[in-house]
Amino acid sequence: MFDLRRKKHRNRRAQPSLSTSTGENSSLISRKHKPDYGLLLICIALLIIGMVVMYSISPGLAAAQGVSQHYYIGKQFIAIAAGLIAFAIFSAISLDFLKRSKRTLVWLSLIMIIAVQIFGEKVNGAYRWIQFGGFSFQVAELLKFALIVWLASFLVSRLVNKEINSNQKTLNPIMILLGLIAVLVAGMQSDFGSAGVMFAITIVMSFSAGLPIKRILMIGGIIAAISVIAVVSTPYRRDRLATFLNPTSDCQDAGYQSCQALIAVGSGGIFGLGLGNGVQAYGYLPEAENDSIFAILAEKFGFIGSTAIIALYAILFARMRRIIICTKDTFSRLFVIGVLAWLSTQTIINIGAMIGLLPLKGITLPLISYGGTSIVFIMAALGVVFHISKYTSFAPLRNVDISESEVNGEDSSGRRRQRRPYYATASGR
Repeated sequence: MFDLRRKKHRNRRAQPSLSTSTGENSSLISRKHKPDYGLLLICIALLIIGMVVMYSISPGLAAAQGVSQHYYIGKQFIAIAAGLIAFAIFSAISLDFLKRSKRTLVWLSLIMIIAVQIFGEKVNGAYRWIQFGGFSFQVAELLKFALIVWLASFLVSRLVNKEINSNQKTLNPIMILLGLIAVLVAGMQSDFGSAGVMFAITIVMSFSAGLPIKRILMIGGIIAAISVIAVVSTPYRRDRLATFLNPTSDCQDAGYQSCQALIAVGSGGIFGLGLGNGVQAYGYLPEAENDSIFAILAEKFGFIGSTAIIALYAILFARMRRIIICTKDTFSRLFVIGVLAWLSTQTIINIGAMIGLLPLKGITLPLISYGGTSIVFIMAALGVVFHISKYTSFAPLRNVDISESEVNGEDSSGRRRQRRPYYATASGR
């Protein structure tokens, strides 16, 4: 089938691969074709689900906050519209432009971190948002996007220069990066959930690029140490851990949100109470519109509806993995891997916390939770993934866009030099 397609298009001018500066050889030329519209349809389906649920709980949220009944649904509609615009823009720009913008994104992130400490609004004891014109901007979402762009470019340069094993060139910069995340996000913004997502992105992308297992374990150990220190040194994090271990021990205080989430999930039963029913959004379940949205989904749609929503996420992640399998360019592959790590980690943390499998964290459910900044940057990242899907192969490939010696992990003398970079195939690693 692949040969037939190549014969059919042999007279068409070949489109260059998504990157021509990452060391790929001339035999790896991609042809532009239709993008993965299934990816877009699943994103729209999740956005619609979020909009419908937000419409159903808006009266309860408005009554609890003393605002107009159309306040939440109106802002969510604007967020979705902005997200679709971001998707369209980033699906049209070239990856070369995105790579050239990595320093701009890093500097913009640092400026926004400083700005949120000076001009930001303190919410629940933390400075995470900048308010302007009735809207809020959460800096952590920009940081996640900038991290993926910068780290993909950095790891590609290390692969091309055959420095992926170097402590000075690769491991030390990654360790510094993790330290900055710990200080700027977990420390200054007291946002350990977003920091955890960024840690996961860094580990998954570094492992996929071929960073040796010993160094990955070293990074994991440092992250574990940072996590222990963060939990032990902060009273409310200790309370959350204790609540996770015994959620029903203090349902009136520290364990209140966990207990209410479990009540919401359990009350949904098999088929759910329906959109017009349910009481948890009327001031009972904290953060019902964002962090606790999956409990609201379970209350209204029940086990069957919740399973269907989880299946949508699974299909979305499977389509992204397919793009990874068929992408020839290393930067593109690492970018999609980073986005997949981002969305899957947030989904697992959010759902796991609501059903009592993980401690509570302030993490939104991608594309469904209320929150404009999260929707805009996730849709922007998925727009880039959509753009990358235009240049995939028609069948899974085993070759990568770096030299054969790098792929096989050998230097010029034939000795074992590095662990093979991750390249997914239909049968696995």
